[in-house]
Amino acid sequence: MSSEAIFEQLRDAVLNGKRKDAVKLCEDGLKAGVAGKDLLTRGLLVGMEEVGRRMRSEEYFIPEVLVGARAMQSALEVIREDLAQNPAAQVGRVVIGTVSGDLHDIGKNLVAIMLTGAGFEVIDLGIDVTPARFVSTALERKADAVAMSALLTTTMVNMKEVVDELRKAHFEGKVVIGGAPVTQEFADKIGADLYAGDASEGAEKLKALLQAA
Repeated sequence: MSSEAIFEQLRDAVLNGKRKDAVKLCEDGLKAGVAGKDLLTRGLLVGMEEVGRRMRSEEYFIPEVLVGARAMQSALEVIREDLAQNPAAQVGRVVIGTVSGDLHDIGKNLVAIMLTGAGFEVIDLGIDVTPARFVSTALERKADAVAMSALLTTTMVNMKEVVDELRKAHFEGKVVIGGAPVTQEFADKIGADLYAGDASEGAEKLKALLQAA
């Protein structure tokens, strides 16, 4: 099978959530001498980008996104060692988490999936993340962006403290926020760089913002 055929079938495997097919294609590709970074950038990520496009156009919903992401993640395990030796160019590094007091993670997990699919390295801090942990991780890992999620009006106010602490620490990256109660008006009010209404939009907007910087 040619490398182009492998890339095309990998895109389809991710798009259709065929985890076993994605894994086998990556195994076959490596055996045939195809670089892991090419399997990633020309196959897996292209498939996830299309998943994101279909999510935005409401052709796909959360179940389709999750099975596509699982297919990509399983395939990534196959090429991880090769990627470590010959890394693919990354769009940037993002620290992500749900803010202090909030234990919801479905939305945050979707954003992390779509960021990975857009070519970002994602450092997921999980739920109930304190401002201090956002700041320390962002600085230690030299992140290009911090992404915060909140599902409750009572917890989204904690985003302002994170933004304030990041500015005090002279964090030079971008801050993106989202979640059910969050709005563009709120993002402007607390000084966030970017508001995203959904996971796919957030990944695309952040990628464009960093590339334009």
